Amino acid sequence: MLSKRMEEALNKQINAELYSAYLYLSMAAYFDSISLDGFSHWMKLQAKEETEHAYKIYGYVYERGGSVILEAINKPPTKWDSPLAVFEDAYKHEQKVSEMINNLVAMAREEKDYATENFLQWFVEEQVEEEANADEVVQKLKMVKDSRNGLFMMDGKLGQRK
Repeated sequence: MLSKRMEEALNKQINAELYSAYLYLSMAAYFDSISLDGFSHWMKLQAKEETEHAYKIYGYVYERGGSVILEAINKPPTKWDSPLAVFEDAYKHEQKVSEMINNLVAMAREEKDYATENFLQWFVEEQVEEEANADEVVQKLKMVKDSRNGLFMMDGKLGQRK
């Protein structure tokens, strides 16, 4: 059974995951508005992943006898100065999510809630991948700089994400 404190923290994480999905969907809309369909595709898949993360936590809370309380999701930004600015924000956001997951792990350890600590290990590993994926695009966009050809090539590559 989850403690009330852990239940509340997991509910906040559900909200954070759903906000992440909102954020990535907003980023996809930005890319659609500037005709970068591959970048948009990448972000739409990212939004879908974040929703799946929320469902995973949702299921766990009920599996452990808790209750899910859904709160309002904050409005994400809608405009960026460049594709690089979008992916820099995505990378910073993933770092923030990693910190949130690490705090949940610390709380689980503090409460000797080994089941929740074990459950959260999947998210710890996932965040390593999430940060690396966003940073990879940031680094490539920095290499491309203002090259329209480079941006076009990256758009094609990001559009192939499965």
